[in-house]
Amino acid sequence: MASQGKQGKKAQQGKGAQQGRKIVASNRRARHDYSIEDVMEAGLMLTGTEVKSLRAGRASLADGYAMINDGEVWLHGVHIPEYSLGTWTNHEPRRIRKLLLHRKEIAKLARATSEGGLTLVPLSLYFRDGRAKIELALARGKRSYDKRQELARRDAAREVERAFRRSR
Repeated sequence: MASQGKQGKKAQQGKGAQQGRKIVASNRRARHDYSIEDVMEAGLMLTGTEVKSLRAGRASLADGYAMINDGEVWLHGVHIPEYSLGTWTNHEPRRIRKLLLHRKEIAKLARATSEGGLTLVPLSLYFRDGRAKIELALARGKRSYDKRQELARRDAAREVERAFRRSR
């Protein structure tokens, strides 16, 4: 078998496919409000104007969460603003979007969320190799004292680092 080389690889990916990972939006608050148990990547079913709006770098994951209904995972509360150059085909900004996962992954998530205390939270929305993906976390809500302890621990580590830099 002959190796394809660089030319063959590019031909396989198709015209205009972007390489790497381009982050559109991230949910920094989720890591503060939840302790992350497991993280997985899921595809998104989007309309054309949603993709164009995402490529322009516009989205908000602040109020987003995912739910499992009838063996399918649905993303709620994620805001993708209307595409400014769109026409009557424009999308609704906060519509419910279907997530694309394998059946075994959905079953695993369903078991984990039904057992108790766990929820599905979007961490980041990005393009990988030209396709829209979302990083979905299986998370457990933190109590307010847990959040305070986490902030105090982070502040203490920052102070130690500062003192260490000054002593050199």
